[in-house]
Amino acid sequence: IRRSMGVDEAAITAEQVVSRRMYARIRQGDSLGGVREARELVRLQLAVLPEAQRAAVGDPDSAGAAAVRQLFSPWMRFFITCDPRPVLRRVTCPVLAINGGRDLQVLPRENLDAIEAALRAGGNRDAVVKELPGLNHLFQTCRLCTIAEYAQLEETIAPAALDEMTRWILAHTTGKR
Repeated sequence: IRRSMGVDEAAITAEQVVSRRMYARIRQGDSLGGVREARELVRLQLAVLPEAQRAAVGDPDSAGAAAVRQLFSPWMRFFITCDPRPVLRRVTCPVLAINGGRDLQVLPRENLDAIEAALRAGGNRDAVVKELPGLNHLFQTCRLCTIAEYAQLEETIAPAALDEMTRWILAHTTGKR
């Protein structure tokens, strides 16, 4: 995501180091350490913004506090600490797992491979796991494929994604009652 925003590699590397520390502290339940790391991450992210964007963000401490509130919300704590593999290993119903090939939020190969491995490890033999080329996180045909582009695209969902879902649903429901 940061690369798609034009952030240079050195800044991305620095942010990754702080992000990993922050997520580790959150997983360990170290709230104070997580807050410190989150504030440092916001500081690093603001530092690479052009002046006009930095000014639009406003007070860095307020931006840091907002980031901390989001990171420590019950949903985000669950999201950070959840390992879906044990649950996926227990899924026995048919599954269609699709991912946009140009998704920057949920990397397609890493996630689809892990989903497929967990389903297979649990014995699920009726799972289709597929990467849809040229589509973003929202299954839109994208050009830049950045998060900022989501609202600029007129397409709500690509016909290719709808076709894939339709084929799968029909294959699993036609004639079955």
